[in-house]
Amino acid sequence: MDYTDKDELEAKRICHDCVKVEFLSGEIKADDDKDVCAYCGKSAPTWPLVDLANRIELAFEQHCFQTSDQPTAEQSRMQADEDSIYEWYRDGEPVVEAIEAAAEIPTEAAEDVLELLSSRHYDHDNAAMGEECPFDGDSYYELKDYSAFAWQLEWTVFENSLQTEARFFSRSAAGLLTDLFREIDKFRTRDDRPLVVDAGPGHPVEHLYRAREFQSEDGLLDAMRRPDKGLAPPPSRFATAGRMNPRGIAVFYGAEESEVAIAEVRPSVGSRVAVAQFSIIRPLKLLDLTALAAVHAPGSIFDPAFKDKLERVAFLRTLGQKISRPIMPSDKDFDYLPTQAIADFLANENDPPLDGIIFMSAQMKAGRNIVLFHKAARVASLNLPKDTEIGAYTGFSDEDGFHAEYRVHEHLPPEPDPAPEQPNEMLPFWAHFSQMNLDADTRINTLRVNTKSVVVHHVEQISVVTDAHPVSRHSSVKSK
Repeated sequence: MDYTDKDELEAKRICHDCVKVEFLSGEIKADDDKDVCAYCGKSAPTWPLVDLANRIELAFEQHCFQTSDQPTAEQSRMQADEDSIYEWYRDGEPVVEAIEAAAEIPTEAAEDVLELLSSRHYDHDNAAMGEECPFDGDSYYELKDYSAFAWQLEWTVFENSLQTEARFFSRSAAGLLTDLFREIDKFRTRDDRPLVVDAGPGHPVEHLYRAREFQSEDGLLDAMRRPDKGLAPPPSRFATAGRMNPRGIAVFYGAEESEVAIAEVRPSVGSRVAVAQFSIIRPLKLLDLTALAAVHAPGSIFDPAFKDKLERVAFLRTLGQKISRPIMPSDKDFDYLPTQAIADFLANENDPPLDGIIFMSAQMKAGRNIVLFHKAARVASLNLPKDTEIGAYTGFSDEDGFHAEYRVHEHLPPEPDPAPEQPNEMLPFWAHFSQMNLDADTRINTLRVNTKSVVVHHVEQISVVTDAHPVSRHSSVKSK
């Protein structure tokens, strides 16, 4: 192509109606540089063809690669085999078709863009050696797979920092989590499921199961009498560290099914496990980590920020597995630090703040756990009259031995006589402060235990699922 042809081609105009891909069409329309389109003849907002070619060139450099014009050694062997029916075809699609499909432009415009780009990238020496140049007319292009390498590198630094340097948030850790979870509520999966889901009344997740192991009868009886306390998260001062909470911060660990809740407490043979259903009584927002593997990033390859978004999504697809992987008891003090930091960030720093996380069970295949952060972990107290006496029983004995029969009986006080009306007495303002309970729990009630749902399980045996790997052993004689 001589300079005159090149100048004429670059000066051609293409309108927003002939560029169907929404991202570019919107930019052309917004520029409002009206002229006659060389491809439809209408007067409309247009771009010079060279501007469109530049955007296509950048998009292909970031998101596509030129496939090989030769088969691999293995493919050549298969093709040379007389008994094989294999026939090699080049991967990808012809470059002019790839340009036309990517920008959704007329074939004539795609051919003109290709002519500009092939001329720009032509290398005489490479062509003389039979090597294809970028945007060669006979070349084929294919979309790249996006690497999470940069995110993985930052994640490794984040983990090491928490485990060996700073146990609390550093600026770099906060920055990583801010970038990772930015607008996470707007992401969806390939089958259009949201990553941030609603829970509570009227939603698919409206109750949870929680289990607790008991090795003494006294503790079990207390939990039967008051499951709102004995099966709820402990007071903060007694809260031990877990996957999603540091020591001293009580959260609610539950599961969607009672069997999963039992498996998660990893009970000992001979112990008893009490399980109860807890209703979620107010609307909550939960991050569904089980959906991350199928997260999808809508967008346009012509958006300069789209590449970073795709790399972020590639890492997010691995995050659910990282967070829910089994942790050895001896390693939990260190290996729980990253997940504890994530939970704290999502509860307090994320925009919008979240109430909990759904994640896969490490103890039961296909089981789902739900942790509600401290602010959403309060269980409503049972509505019992003052002076109610509660009896709990685990069974009875007769001549045939002991029979398990778990019962709770509430002995309610008689209805009190109506109290006489007392005159309103104005107290000085300081008296109100003296009556305040500074240790009172000010959190909103989130859960209510269903007292009719309590079940006690006797743990008789544990099933272990393994992946067996035989050990080979060999002998050899040392050389002298």
